[in-house]
Amino acid sequence: MSDDTRVAVVTGVGTGSLGEAIAGSLRDLGFRVLTSTRTCATSTDTHAMELTSRASVAAFADWVEESTDRLDVLVNNAGVHLDLRSAWHEPHLVEGMEVHWRTNYLGTAQLTRLLIPLLLSTAKDYGDARVVNVVSKLHARGRNDGLDGHLTPYDSWTAYGTSKLALVHEAREIERRYGDQGLHGYSVHPGSVSTNIADRGLETAPLLGRLRKLAAPLERRALKTPSDGARTVVFCATSAQAQPGGYHRSSAPSPPSEDAQDEEAGRILWDNTSRWCGVG
Repeated sequence: MSDDTRVAVVTGVGTGSLGEAIAGSLRDLGFRVLTSTRTCATSTDTHAMELTSRASVAAFADWVEESTDRLDVLVNNAGVHLDLRSAWHEPHLVEGMEVHWRTNYLGTAQLTRLLIPLLLSTAKDYGDARVVNVVSKLHARGRNDGLDGHLTPYDSWTAYGTSKLALVHEAREIERRYGDQGLHGYSVHPGSVSTNIADRGLETAPLLGRLRKLAAPLERRALKTPSDGARTVVFCATSAQAQPGGYHRSSAPSPPSEDAQDEEAGRILWDNTSRWCGVG
């Protein structure tokens, strides 16, 4: 690999996933792509990572730093959307925290904080580095008053939306804090994509899971393919037309929710998260 080969990290790269499509598209553009999966590694450029484990996230970050001396793009794609039936009346907890918040936001934020020094050094040497957070239009269901990881009354879809809202704030804060050093943040709604993410959300509903499999051909026709969903992510990862700090849909900047535009909420969230992570 030549010294000028750009390097990307893409998290959440399972078979048939949006992450797999993002990684493939970046490789087609000449990137070396390092990836994470939730299970064992399948190649020298893949390493296991579980976002709910501090140790696992730290081990993945260490592996990235051992694997490359530059990092041009970090694509935070990994995440979960559980309880698609909205059947939970109480939050499911991991380490005492709501599972979507702990997985989608805190785990992702820890990884980002750990890799910021490598991203900044790359920006200094090559003029540009990027963090791209894969979010959702459902961030609009999130609430700034839930950015401490607690929602009252509890609703799992609102919890999921709040975890994605936090990632929109995170991208904006990266831009505010590091943009003048060449490190830029972006958030992306990839569209409604036909992937396996719903499988975990239906694990407790075997009948619905079977019905979903029967309806899979119709679902694939109605939803975007992973390759289609990857386009806006790759746009933010590579294009000069992407808006630093912005939220994007269909390969263009788009206004995020009103809560996502609250700069003070974003600042407070960043500082609180940094204390939780134990890194700057």
